[in-house]
Amino acid sequence: MAKKKQTYESAYAELQTILNAIQSEEVSLDALATQLKRAKELVQFCKEKLRAVELELEDVFDEDESD
Repeated sequence: MAKKKQTYESAYAELQTILNAIQSEEVSLDALATQLKRAKELVQFCKEKLRAVELELEDVFDEDESD
C-alpha cells in the first residue's frame, strides 16, 4: 500500500490535532514524547515547504523585474 504524500495542509492539520490534544490534556504522559517528536517533524516539514514556496516566488518576481 503506497503512503499518501504529505502536503503542507495535511501536516498543518495534524499539528493542530496534536496541539488540541495536548492542550485538552487528552495525551497521556507516555504518548506525550511521541506526539512532541511528531510535531517537531511536522514543523520542520512545514518550514521546508514554506521556504520552497518563498524561493519560487522570489524567482517569479525576479523574472518579472528583468523583463
